[in-house]
Amino acid sequence: MQHSFLFRLFACRRAAAAAEMALVTPFLIILMFASFEAGNYFLSEHVVAKAVRDGARYASRRSLTDFTCPGTVASDVVDKTRNITRTGQVATGGTARLINWTAPTTVSVTLSCTAISGGNYSGIYKGMSSVPKVKVSATVPYASLFNDLGFTSSTLNLVSESEAVVQGI
Repeated sequence: MQHSFLFRLFACRRAAAAAEMALVTPFLIILMFASFEAGNYFLSEHVVAKAVRDGARYASRRSLTDFTCPGTVASDVVDKTRNITRTGQVATGGTARLINWTAPTTVSVTLSCTAISGGNYSGIYKGMSSVPKVKVSATVPYASLFNDLGFTSSTLNLVSESEAVVQGI
């Protein structure tokens, strides 16, 4: 009698789907939350890349007198470019584009100069021996969606840079 009970127990197929679902559910949940986190990471990376492009575009349209080759940028240009990059506005203050982007010093503004070769240029570069190029770069700490649950990553940074020739418009 006990032998037939065990045979019937192992031969029974009822609740097999529930058992399989119980085994698969943790993997599905991990996959779901990992895809949320990956989406947040790529969105944050895009925000930083767009912000750096905006900062380089702003700095490249400043007057040529704000830049001195071989590598000096006026402090006013640096401050305003940092503000544009971090908050999207020229004035100090404002809301950061990302929640973890609290320090303006995470944005650096540097200048490089390319020598003009071969002739006399007209237009905005007339009489200049080199063309100034401004580079804006940012290193922003990444904020996970699940920071409140204890999944913090203090070593993961979002890094982006953009370079533009100063047009002096």
